[in-house]
Amino acid sequence: MSSMTQNKIPSDPRDSRPGSTDSHRSRPLHILFVHRQADTVQCCLQELKKAQFVVSADTALDLAQCTKQLRSQSYDVVVAEYPSPSWKGSQGLQFLRQTVEDIPLLFVTTSKGKESIAELTAHGAFDYVEGEHIAQLPMAVRRTLNEKKLRAELEEAERALRHSQSLYHALVDNPSYGIFRCDAQGKFLNVNQALVTMLGYATKEELLAANHPSDGVFNLGTCSALAGRSSETMRINPMEIEWKRKNGTTLKAKLSGRGIYDEHGDCVGHEIIAVDITEQRTLEEQLRHQASSDSLTGLANHRRFFDVLHAEISRSQRTMREFSLVLLDLDGLKEINDRYGHLAGDRALCRLAHILADCCRAVDTAARQGGDEFALVLPETGMAAAKLVGHRICGLVANDEEEPRISVSAGVVSYPKDAVTIGTLVHAADRALYAMKRKQPRPTWDDRIS
Repeated sequence: MSSMTQNKIPSDPRDSRPGSTDSHRSRPLHILFVHRQADTVQCCLQELKKAQFVVSADTALDLAQCTKQLRSQSYDVVVAEYPSPSWKGSQGLQFLRQTVEDIPLLFVTTSKGKESIAELTAHGAFDYVEGEHIAQLPMAVRRTLNEKKLRAELEEAERALRHSQSLYHALVDNPSYGIFRCDAQGKFLNVNQALVTMLGYATKEELLAANHPSDGVFNLGTCSALAGRSSETMRINPMEIEWKRKNGTTLKAKLSGRGIYDEHGDCVGHEIIAVDITEQRTLEEQLRHQASSDSLTGLANHRRFFDVLHAEISRSQRTMREFSLVLLDLDGLKEINDRYGHLAGDRALCRLAHILADCCRAVDTAARQGGDEFALVLPETGMAAAKLVGHRICGLVANDEEEPRISVSAGVVSYPKDAVTIGTLVHAADRALYAMKRKQPRPTWDDRIS
């Protein structure tokens, strides 16, 4: 029999007021803990309660109980221990990922488990927190729920686009979609009013006149995919194209249709349906940016940070050139929050983020790891140059006269000198950072780089 616990944590009544934007506070959050330590589960629940979550929680001791619970209940989040006897190595993690399916998966790791973060992310873990930093769990839960929402919105946008492709048979009677016929060179022969409006022209005649061979609105020479067709259906392979509207702005359109062939089998033109997907693509780009960015600071988030580290290690292995990692920590964030309030704490984080962004080259990546921890990935940069960057950042922070005053500590490591994997590289930078923090007396700005 599985060991089950039900934890109903009351919410702050102020969060039920109309207009509240925190959806996790307006309904119970159903969590499945896959963990053998009851004390750890209770600590997690206490931290969620402090963050004003309303939690309904079940506990499973192993993978078999987890599978049984997932078959009988629906959950918003699964929180699992790592490492665990129930999932050893990559196959165990992959089986766990397949078991929870689309439910956001968080790991509570030991210090040993932290070194396997690359393996966790590779197998679909949305996030992780260290057991000694369990207070970060509410932030991780919010982040995974937001990412799940963004993915759902993106999938919905993609479904909407696929659905639009199936409607082209009825588009002749639908003035919202552009329809045109062109010759084999792409010159418009006939267009409907929807296409005229889509491209910003006043009349069909004006659009037809603008589409002459020298600088046509639609140049078939740049759209070779239109030539692809089935010998039976003569359907054109669906494709996307960019047009210039009359006012010079860009229109992104999804094209589908068929080719027109003479009795000898030669293409003499095309009948095309055009769907305006400009706003769709803009939305998708915004969602992709949000999914890889920290919502508070605008820097890369931890997922993007690990993607960049993976890419830099692969590049370094090809080119045999080193790169460096600077791990930074905003000193005394808790004291700022306690004394000045969380808005001042958020402002302090943003102040540091702006300085990091200003110190970055185009090839560098500044990221917020979470909480008060930041990172800077410096391609083609050795240890000496990376320490200079760290000193510059610390100096700029010291010269920031906005109140409350802030300071930052940094640890610098290089690849492959200090470590050869993502986990060990981050761990080495973390050790360097906290070795500096332990220095007594309190270090000067020039001593804040370890």
